[in-house]
Amino acid sequence: MEDMEDDCFVLNDDYNHNYCANGQVLYLRNELSDVPQPLSISPGLATRDVAAQENHSKVCSSSSSGLKFMDSDSSSMSSDTSETDSPSSASIAGKLTLNSASKFLMNAMTEEDYRTTYWPNLEKAIDHLLIQNPMDHISISYEQIYSCVYKCVCQQHSELLYKDLMLKITTHLQQVSSDLQISPPGNFIENFNVALTRYTDALQCIVPVFIYMNKFYIETKLNRDLREDLMKLFTDHVAEKHVNTLIPLLLEAHSMPFQVRPSTMASVVKGLYTLWPDWAHLAPAVFSGFIPQINPPTVESQLSDYAARDQKLQMDLSLNGFPRGDQSRKRASEESA
Repeated sequence: MEDMEDDCFVLNDDYNHNYCANGQVLYLRNELSDVPQPLSISPGLATRDVAAQENHSKVCSSSSSGLKFMDSDSSSMSSDTSETDSPSSASIAGKLTLNSASKFLMNAMTEEDYRTTYWPNLEKAIDHLLIQNPMDHISISYEQIYSCVYKCVCQQHSELLYKDLMLKITTHLQQVSSDLQISPPGNFIENFNVALTRYTDALQCIVPVFIYMNKFYIETKLNRDLREDLMKLFTDHVAEKHVNTLIPLLLEAHSMPFQVRPSTMASVVKGLYTLWPDWAHLAPAVFSGFIPQINPPTVESQLSDYAARDQKLQMDLSLNGFPRGDQSRKRASEESA
């Protein structure tokens, strides 16, 4: 009995300490006996299911020195883990999908939201850009405008936004054309220049903030460019309606130098040529003074005609009060010329 009481029990476990971590049934070995005996453990540890116990029994082997524990294959352990975690992973993924879908539906922009919230803000900003005076300072948040355009395009309202923008600018240009219609002839060239300059300046701000719509709708689906479309609106609704009035006034101003400021003449002529190059054929003499290669190439046989034309121009300038300056220091050989 004393020998039995002095027996020393040694617990053999694997290096992962499965005897305590996994709650499996463990075995101990008596130094005096080679028969393995079960070790009683607490109920909290003995919770492993029957399948796990069978899997554990497969990896155990006995030897002459006692029962030894062997590690199970890592692949079987990982498969157990994946099988255990797969339901929870699937449920989490499902929850994320449902949450993402519900969040998208909650943030979806309806056509009513576009009409009542987004477009009124854009319309107000466009009005400021179209009618602002270059000398006035108007505070406009371009970031906010771009954000509204971005949201409208992302929510599949690109076509609606494009139509509203074109309609808005068309309405504005029709009003500009009506104002030019009642403009007096003496101020018509100047007023046309103001309308053209103000419009092109506004496009320098409008086109960049609508660049997202231009890139992902106009260029992709319509195969056009926003700036070209907006310039065509000015051609159709303003310039084409008044070109027959404008060209005779430009010819008259060209025949009477400095009747209209040269900078205004240059701006109007270059603007008309940009809108529609064929209009240069209506007044080649005017357009050739500001646009290169309007007239046909110079030929040697017509040099005398060019010289006579220049002399006539000098005579017209002198008759209209533009003297040739001090001629007292001019050499005699040049006088005859």
